[in-house]
Amino acid sequence: MKLSSFNPLLVGLACAAGSLMVSATAQAETLRLSTPVPPSHIFSKVSERLAGNLGERSDGRYAIEVSPYGRLGNDNELIQLLQHGAVQFGVVPAASLSSRESSFNGWFLPGEFENYDEAGAATQLPAALSMLEKLEPQGMIGLGYIIAGMRHVLSTDSVESIDDLTNQKIRVFPNPVFNDWWLANGAAPTALPTSEVAPALTTNLLNAVDVDLDFVTALKLYQQAPHLALTNHMAFPGVVLVSKAWWDNQSEADQQMIREVFQEAEQWGIEEQARVEEENLATLKDAGVEVVEINTAGYAETAAAVRQTYIDSDPLIAEFYHQVVTNQ
Repeated sequence: MKLSSFNPLLVGLACAAGSLMVSATAQAETLRLSTPVPPSHIFSKVSERLAGNLGERSDGRYAIEVSPYGRLGNDNELIQLLQHGAVQFGVVPAASLSSRESSFNGWFLPGEFENYDEAGAATQLPAALSMLEKLEPQGMIGLGYIIAGMRHVLSTDSVESIDDLTNQKIRVFPNPVFNDWWLANGAAPTALPTSEVAPALTTNLLNAVDVDLDFVTALKLYQQAPHLALTNHMAFPGVVLVSKAWWDNQSEADQQMIREVFQEAEQWGIEEQARVEEENLATLKDAGVEVVEINTAGYAETAAAVRQTYIDSDPLIAEFYHQVVTNQ
């Protein structure tokens, strides 16, 4: 697969990757793991746990350097790096992967999960694992999921119901389900880079943000938008990926070891984030943020209509939703 355009970062890292992929040796490999978020976010915390435990389990043969904040590239650039073996591990939001494998949109059906625990349990459903398998032909091995928490609305003015967001500009993740959901609620979904969110709230270019609590507290967005509406309208998983080009050069025993180490980190992440969700909420309340719980019945009809559109669009999405409902 050719690179769409010349990128010195991609070329440089691809060249450097050659020596890592020749063969396994007794010396530790310095491997790269990229996350798109701050170190305090659960995506990065699970990555650090994976890195530390894999180093111990392998007696130092595998040394992973975690790079937060997307320093190795944005989601699309990271995917290219993984495909070429220039980066060995990465965390990419499932919402970004949906442009390459549509079934990942199944995670964002509004009203699908009532709470974080249900989303965490869904990571082990057969349909969720089938989504990961679909990445291998694209040069990536999907190890599993990290759930960042439920999505809520942070706003500059108080929000008592979803209807209060009619005609309001809300920052959303650039994904079709997010756009369809907020358009169905009469809002104006707007995609902005992370670095531009706080200034846009300050200058009233944005009225609200569709967000998880880790993101709010890590970037202190409540300083610009002091109102939090607990909507629980979606979950937000990241997918832990391994470069297939690198993976295929590891022994079957080491591949199994990596999977086992990640499975422990994955389960730890689910339990840790359940705890942190409560901690983040307490932090926001202590900071003076107005917190309002939104009754999900108020948006149930709209959520059902958006869900059905995506359920009808992809058999694996339909199967995933069926398994989620059956598992609840």
